[in-house]
Amino acid sequence: MSLIPQQSSHANLQTTLNAPNRPVVMQIIPELSAGGAEQGCIDIAAELVKAGAQAIIVSNGGSRVYELARVGATHINLPVHSKNPFIMWQNIKKLTKIINEYKVDIVHARSRAPAWSAMKACENTGARYMTTCHAPYNINGKAKRFYNSAIARGERVIAISNHVAQYLIDNYQINQRNIRLIHRGIALEKFHPAAVKPAQLINISEKWRLPDGANIVMLPGRLTRWKGHHVLIEAMEKLKRDDIFCVLIGSDQGRKEYRAELEATIKEKKLGGQIRIINHCDDMPAAYMLSAVVVSASTDPEGFGRVPVEAQAMGKPIIATDHGGAQETIVRNETGWLIEPNNSDQLKSALEEALDLTDEQRTLLATRAMTHIVENFTKEKMANDTLNVYAELLHEKYNADQYSNIDSVAAAE
Repeated sequence: MSLIPQQSSHANLQTTLNAPNRPVVMQIIPELSAGGAEQGCIDIAAELVKAGAQAIIVSNGGSRVYELARVGATHINLPVHSKNPFIMWQNIKKLTKIINEYKVDIVHARSRAPAWSAMKACENTGARYMTTCHAPYNINGKAKRFYNSAIARGERVIAISNHVAQYLIDNYQINQRNIRLIHRGIALEKFHPAAVKPAQLINISEKWRLPDGANIVMLPGRLTRWKGHHVLIEAMEKLKRDDIFCVLIGSDQGRKEYRAELEATIKEKKLGGQIRIINHCDDMPAAYMLSAVVVSASTDPEGFGRVPVEAQAMGKPIIATDHGGAQETIVRNETGWLIEPNNSDQLKSALEEALDLTDEQRTLLATRAMTHIVENFTKEKMANDTLNVYAELLHEKYNADQYSNIDSVAAAE
């Protein structure tokens, strides 16, 4: 059951609100590179343009900035990724200038450092301030709690899961009425079996040198310890099956030592012929299609976790750890398996069950999983719910402006 009520649907922002001007919404995110928060930011910008609003994104740049021009959004480069207090202070003045120049109605911050600058900038303008909390951030002492609190100070705070919503309620003095639960959504035109062409599968197979006829077990996720790669390696050792080939997909940027540790463990367990680390994949739908089983072995709870959702959308068996967002995106024992974190024995057992499914059982699981995603976790649903939050704030802003004008006229008379 959802902790937070969701909002009704909308049509066109400007028409629905009878707004005097085209609404302007500015999202702020540290960088536009790979990642779920970044994907959501771009998706919402595209939907804002479709809904008749002007979409602005402020970031420190990144490999995906070019996508904004394609959807009709504006990008402004600022060092909003920086945690340096001096730069954060400078960003307040720069953001205030942007808000005034573009007549921004809503500022939507998606990370803690830019949230502080955005919040202060909004205080000196007529813009409304809101945030999205993408993860249950670690709290180590009062200083860290205070730093994290910027993400909980929005007039509206989007939580990407009930897990994140509960984190906000438990750790910050936040009015629950200001929280909006909006699960992340994926593009079904991309993550659907019918969208993958045979040539894509051949390309991935050849590039990764996958053994013919092997059952592919895949764990996507950047190479960081809490993603649980070591748990899967232990489970692979316990399986003792020659018909399985395991692929760990994730960038080792900044984590060379961890990759070396994983490779040493694989060698020590004599699994070099069955486990391969792939640094990057630019065609995840094809990678999912090649997989017999997808694993998300995170040892710490994820705020949402896109892998279980993407795997289900592709009709693939998914095994994930029984905490965080996965509890909300997987229907236990119907669309996937939920196992105890850090438990290689349970992972081994779940892998055996998934690999031994009959064709009929696999088809039934795929149908359930794909239907579940269509009904609950689409990009369109996420965008619709987010634009409704913008509409709430715009209603309040325009009503406040109208009352302010009436008061000014009355005072003049």
